[in-house]
Amino acid sequence: MKKITIIGSGFAGLTAVRMLRKKDKTAEITLISPKAELVYMPSLIWIPSGAAKKKDVVVPLDNFFQRLNVHHMPGTVIGLENEGRTTLLGNNVRIDNDALIIASGGRFIKKLPGIEYAITPCEGLSAVQEMHNRIKTMNGGNIAIGFAGNPKEPSAMRGGPMFEFLFGLDTQLRQEGRRDKFNLTFFTPAEKPGARLGEKAVKKLLNEMKKRNIEFHLGHKIKAFESDKVITEGGEIPTDLILFMPGMTGNTWFDNTELARSEGGLIQADKFCQTSLKNVFVAGDSGSFPGPEWMPKQAHMADLQAEAATHNMLDVLNGKPASHTFKIELMCIVDSNNKGMYISRTMTGGLVLPNCRLLHLAKRLFGWWYLRQYR
Repeated sequence: MKKITIIGSGFAGLTAVRMLRKKDKTAEITLISPKAELVYMPSLIWIPSGAAKKKDVVVPLDNFFQRLNVHHMPGTVIGLENEGRTTLLGNNVRIDNDALIIASGGRFIKKLPGIEYAITPCEGLSAVQEMHNRIKTMNGGNIAIGFAGNPKEPSAMRGGPMFEFLFGLDTQLRQEGRRDKFNLTFFTPAEKPGARLGEKAVKKLLNEMKKRNIEFHLGHKIKAFESDKVITEGGEIPTDLILFMPGMTGNTWFDNTELARSEGGLIQADKFCQTSLKNVFVAGDSGSFPGPEWMPKQAHMADLQAEAATHNMLDVLNGKPASHTFKIELMCIVDSNNKGMYISRTMTGGLVLPNCRLLHLAKRLFGWWYLRQYR
């Protein structure tokens, strides 16, 4: 019987579980994560306005694990031993495997001075609940919303959700009749925000900001945050609330392994999701994969990589060479609480569809449909 360990209960980890169980009914699967739950990140954008609640975002996985005969090990990984055949947890817990899939996500780079003054929405439910509470108590003022990347890892950026928080907040304040009391400013070191989405998308996003009377501060390196300002090389942005998404790097426990790393700190992988260690694969935000700079860090991409990693892992365990690659594509609906803008990009082109109510409803419906398999 094959002993498979999966680290992480996010999109990549759970997709790996489903694919593995579909291909192998008898494998012994152990999944390690702090809690037996999935945080559905795409729905975090609706928490600040109250359009989504905790039950819409956090999905308990006990029933899912029981149905698929998965042993969940609650805990935090601290390293690997025995060339990847042993996973180390706290309290001297060791879990052996025949093969390992790492899907533990990334870590936000929080080195900027004063970063503690900013809320990072994609850190999870508590972060967006804090955002909700802060906005609810504000009678007006300045709100700065922005993101940055990892200069050494172009793909380790998650800017899309910040456009959604920006447009969603504008919609929320208008619906509450309070928009005229707030100044919204979008900031990023990039001269063309959303460039990874394509030129058409950049124009659409900037035009949407202008239409909504949102100011933008672009192309200036961020130097620091203070309680009442964002400081950049191009000047200061006065603010009463800062929402900021830093770039990403690898988990700290990667340092306690022999895994080859990219310059940006992620686990180096080939096109088959293989790492430098035998029978160790990676999927999602943890990995640095060959591909264009615009290759996204998003749930859809993590699912595609997890499928390839699982197929290749089983092939290798059965004495066959890895041969499954993953499709590189960016696909998202930039939601604004009542409308949505569809953006896609592939190796051959892209598509942008303008804001409409139907796309907002499609995003809500997709989330419900996607989560059914885990409830």
